Amino acid sequence: MSEHFLLFDVGGTDIKAALADEHGQFLHVLREPTIVAGAELAAATLMRQLVELAARLRKLSGQTPLAAGLVVCGLVDAEHGIGIFSANLGWRRAPLRQMAEQALGLPVGFGHDVTLAARAELEFGSGAADPDLKRSTVVMIIGTGISSALLVDGRIVSSGGYAGELGHAQVPGGLDCKCGNTGCLETLGSAGAIASRYEQRTGRRGGAKEVFEARKAGDSAAAQVIADAIEALSFTLAQQCASIAPEGIVIGGGLAQAGDRFFEELQVALYARLSFHRKPRLVPAQLGANAGLRGSLILAQEASEKNQGKTP
Repeated sequence: MSEHFLLFDVGGTDIKAALADEHGQFLHVLREPTIVAGAELAAATLMRQLVELAARLRKLSGQTPLAAGLVVCGLVDAEHGIGIFSANLGWRRAPLRQMAEQALGLPVGFGHDVTLAARAELEFGSGAADPDLKRSTVVMIIGTGISSALLVDGRIVSSGGYAGELGHAQVPGGLDCKCGNTGCLETLGSAGAIASRYEQRTGRRGGAKEVFEARKAGDSAAAQVIADAIEALSFTLAQQCASIAPEGIVIGGGLAQAGDRFFEELQVALYARLSFHRKPRLVPAQLGANAGLRGSLILAQEASEKNQGKTP
């Protein structure tokens, strides 16, 4: 009998859900906006959304999954199954793994979305083609917000879930942030910030993609917003070069699709901030929008093996 796994990748903007077989083939993939509720209801609202997505996937496939994988944004204590804090979705110290196991009736592997996307990217994506990236790398996912995974000497640094939150590192010129602080990188450098700051300046609504298209057409407001983002990103990445000396920096999320010009400009801005430091290669992520689901599959398979090990 073939094995199947439920997979969830919960982001600040949307949830991706999938059913995969034991070979890692996605049989069905669903995507819908993440429902945002108040802090008191955030975790329970998420569970209801996961249950509804799981029911739809089971109906589509007719399959009963062995286990589920759940990766979420924000601060995560993967060892204890806790969603420590999400600035975008609102939960604080929510026992998300336990809640998901009860809601879905399955063993659940739980972790941080970017950490698991990084594991998948380095195993099956850019790291498969470039073994140097498996030694020391920053994997930065730039979407609604910014989050990162730090690989140092072959090990992902977690520090109880607090490591890698580069989106909330302060940068010159940073603005008020949903996390409650002022000056965070993602208020300037995220795809969400690029879109919102351009709308504030011009009144024209769209995503980061449209802002890059506007710059290409000669729009000076778009050019300034993107220049601000590149300066902020290069500032934070230079700090990483001074602290963990990555061999490479893998950029994923929406800005991974921004094109060669963006990568060239970011590399020039970064290198201008470095002297004797190791100058890392900037590499676009290869797994695309499904990197988080690939990471979720890793967790689901691990949860299934662990559960089978408990069987007498």
